Amino acid sequence: MAQSYSKGVLYVLLGGIFLSSGGLLVRFVDQASPWTILFYRSLVFTATVALFLLVRDRQSFKKQFLKIRPVDLLVSLLLAFGFIGYLLSLFNTSVANTVLLLSTGPVVAGVLAYFVLGEPIRVLTWVAMALAFAGVSVMVLGGIDARDIVGILYAIGAVLSFACFVVLLRYLGPQRDMMAPTALGGLVAAAMCIPMLMPLVDSLAISGRDFLVAACLGSLQVGCGFIFITLGSKSVPAAQIPLLGLLETALSPLWVWWAVSEIPAINTIMGGAIVLVAVLMQGFAGVRGSIPRR
Repeated sequence: MAQSYSKGVLYVLLGGIFLSSGGLLVRFVDQASPWTILFYRSLVFTATVALFLLVRDRQSFKKQFLKIRPVDLLVSLLLAFGFIGYLLSLFNTSVANTVLLLSTGPVVAGVLAYFVLGEPIRVLTWVAMALAFAGVSVMVLGGIDARDIVGILYAIGAVLSFACFVVLLRYLGPQRDMMAPTALGGLVAAAMCIPMLMPLVDSLAISGRDFLVAACLGSLQVGCGFIFITLGSKSVPAAQIPLLGLLETALSPLWVWWAVSEIPAINTIMGGAIVLVAVLMQGFAGVRGSIPRR
């Protein structure tokens, strides 16, 4: 039985909620370097997705990995680049700058899907995209400093990687389960960290507290987040997945506010509200459009 659009929207929204925990969890990192956190986070991510596959379908667990084609490995590679670009951007520029650039994801994915998949982009989707971009712009009001260029470049790389990841899932995923290639994305990211860790003294040494943070980032944030996004991609158009995932952008400041008493600026609250409106508008319109007319 084919997955309904409304169920796909729910999956993507849940993915955005889990992904929104990243900013809060990073607040608890003590001494570990970004590459060390990324290394352990990536390994835990792979373990989390593999465990999900094992619980979901124990009998075909091995077959799902054995039937991976070379083209499927592009999913793993793109996800790994996205992981690395996103985290390094946060360490080289403000969260606000990273968020602003990531908000362009729906446009990039929509354009790619139009040319690669021939997916039409409805007018309402474009309106929601513009509204979401405007909301994030309000959140980061203040401009971009020249010193942030490196972080901005990392964020651009993350946007391109995640947009290509989403479109490739739509291209390969409707008839095939892409969870196994998604799981391998963590191993690829961890392998890419090793050359950067080798010059560091005790590069893999990590305190119990920092390992717990990395484990939560790998399992709860990106693990559960990408499990739900991958499931949602089976029935949600590529242009809408990053847009619905912008729920992460709106919720991240709220978790930090609630948990560690970091009160966001008024423009952050206003912009987050606008993003939430865009996400809810797109989700409601999609669900309504999926209901058969009598």
